[in-house]
Amino acid sequence: MKLYDELKARGLVAQITDEEIIDVINEGKATFYIGFDCTADSLTAGHFMALTLMKRLQMAGNKPIALIGGGTTMIGDPSGRTDMRKMLTKEDIDHNAACFKRQMERFIDFSEGKALMLNNADWLLKLNYIELLREVGACFSVNNMLRAECYKQRMEKGLSFLEFNYMIMQSYDFYYMFQHYGCNMQFGGDDQWSNMLGGTELIRRKLGKDAYAMTITLLTDSQGKKMGKTAGNAVWLDPNKTSPFEFYQYWRNVDDADVMKCIRMLTFLPLEQIDEMATWKDQKLNEAKEILAYELTSMVHGQEEAAKAQDAARALFSGAADTEHMPTTTLTEADLTDGSIGILTLMVKAGLAASNGEARRLVTQGGVLVNGEKVAAPTASFTAGQLADGIVIKKGKKVYHKVTM
Repeated sequence: MKLYDELKARGLVAQITDEEIIDVINEGKATFYIGFDCTADSLTAGHFMALTLMKRLQMAGNKPIALIGGGTTMIGDPSGRTDMRKMLTKEDIDHNAACFKRQMERFIDFSEGKALMLNNADWLLKLNYIELLREVGACFSVNNMLRAECYKQRMEKGLSFLEFNYMIMQSYDFYYMFQHYGCNMQFGGDDQWSNMLGGTELIRRKLGKDAYAMTITLLTDSQGKKMGKTAGNAVWLDPNKTSPFEFYQYWRNVDDADVMKCIRMLTFLPLEQIDEMATWKDQKLNEAKEILAYELTSMVHGQEEAAKAQDAARALFSGAADTEHMPTTTLTEADLTDGSIGILTLMVKAGLAASNGEARRLVTQGGVLVNGEKVAAPTASFTAGQLADGIVIKKGKKVYHKVTM
């Protein structure tokens, strides 16, 4: 099966600008980029589809450019936002970019001639505003920009002029890399379509040459939230922020309706094997979830850590008491009040709830157990002595967390 057909079969293709894309990527002639704004010091599970797509394309002979958004991060992408992003310093952005590179190297071969990692700060921060307006400003229609979905959803609460420039900056990235690095294609999530069209049209109008764009279908869970969030927190690729066990458990706990979609889009298992798994039902779906969790954890953290996470998860599901690889929060005396800590505060500190209100709801609904016993009331508390021995909090049917001092 040719590459484009496989991408379609895996449900990855949302839109393409031109049919020529099919031959270009099938023949390994694409030099393509995907952008990553450096808004944190780690990539998240939400970046996973982009990383695996880059790997698939590189395996077929295409050349990836991982574009670190050192420049665009200083503005902030309004896509998918209802509020303005936090402004970061250049030092913060540079630090985050270095962290991204280390994580990307697990997916992409950056050896000589195989791939590039660029930072758009290298050209965007040098731009003269008047020169930029004269060079590309006439290529953008304000009327068309305001019709773009990424701007429409921000208009109700107020779209800043700072954010309004983001489409021009992203388009200029493609324009610049086309001229200096031979980049002829861009990929991104389907929420980026308007921004990506801006780049292809800029190249065609200014240079009279063909450039292409393809968007991938963003994976969402059954509640319609973007992948990469759980219990109000991001699922990070950095093991110091999300442990391999927590990462494994995130994928092990996907909804039944989502598991096969995740396997198709994110793993490198053969489609024939996936088609067979698509017939699995009931208990066999748990086996499919284990396969998904192991495959993705192995890609991010290595086979050894994936095997440890799988063993620990199986032990917990079987009721065994092995907590060696369970995610753990260690408290100090400063976290206690008069020698104890309430269950609501404890759950927030452990990342099991985003707020006291959410923790209270979980407790009153009977969804929280400590050391196998249901927490009777939201006023329950635990002493320093109990915490010194270590307690295990179970939230719902599948989430376990150890707390100690």
